[in-house]
Amino acid sequence: MKLEEIGFYTLCDKRAEEISESSPMWRCEMILTDKCNFSCSYCRKMRPECQGRMATAEAIHRTNLWAKDGLKHIRYSGGEPTLHTDLIKIVKNAKSQGIDRIALSTNGSASHDLYLSLVRAGVNDFSISLDACCSTLGDAMSGSTGQYNNVITNIRLLSRLTYVTVGVVITEDNLYEVNETIEFAHNLGVADIRIISAAQFNEILESVTEVSDEILDAHPILKYRVNNMREERNVRGLSENDSHKCYLLNDDSVIGGDYHFPCIIYMREGGDPVGKVNQNMRKDRIEFFETFDTHLDPICQKNCLDVCIDFNNRCESFKTIEV
Repeated sequence: MKLEEIGFYTLCDKRAEEISESSPMWRCEMILTDKCNFSCSYCRKMRPECQGRMATAEAIHRTNLWAKDGLKHIRYSGGEPTLHTDLIKIVKNAKSQGIDRIALSTNGSASHDLYLSLVRAGVNDFSISLDACCSTLGDAMSGSTGQYNNVITNIRLLSRLTYVTVGVVITEDNLYEVNETIEFAHNLGVADIRIISAAQFNEILESVTEVSDEILDAHPILKYRVNNMREERNVRGLSENDSHKCYLLNDDSVIGGDYHFPCIIYMREGGDPVGKVNQNMRKDRIEFFETFDTHLDPICQKNCLDVCIDFNNRCESFKTIEV
């Protein structure tokens, strides 16, 4: 399978083949705030040095640092990034830098007007949490009251305007309604559906192997994950034959607070940063990449995502061919 067929637009064979310390930055994620109006039971809280609200000037400056290195895709997240009062200003700056895809990870609870303003400002990718197909379980999963219907309305609205994926985090609480949630999400008109087992749960979901081919064919990321589970492969975790290197360190980055981390999963699982944010971030990441062995790190061993593993394995295969 080519990386393009997986469905993640940030991944492609060309990127894997050409990745190096001098290739363009492909993707970066920035945590704008740790604050959130939801309290999802599976949420991994930010480590202390990543907490707080990133100053608007810092968010813009750091975005521009990446943009100078040819950044193609940026994602703003949190916490809940719509709680950052200058989010529209930050997005407008990213668009002015010529970044192709500007993504937002959100719980979907903000006002319709704010989401419409964000689309006009330049956001062309929304990832919205949807962990249930009914309001009772949805509110219980999010730790909120009365927000579910607003979230559903926003998903429908934004799906008509731009690229929208929903993220379904699976725990013991919603395990037995996963298929219904997938079908519900499909009927909302979303572009794709990202199912992922919570870090605390982290099990193969046998029930999703029964999702209809009609739904799978409409959503490549969902199809990729379901096919993996049909082969008894979980969303998380390295196997013995997977690459020991994380090539994503070369042209990907995550900023939380004043620090940059190997990846978003690593940060959320409490891993140490690569270093502090500065103009030499990429050099620091390359040096880290050269000595870091994913198989010797417990966070990577248990939590590295299937899509990242496949990308790193593809990079390894190209490297072998070159040799």
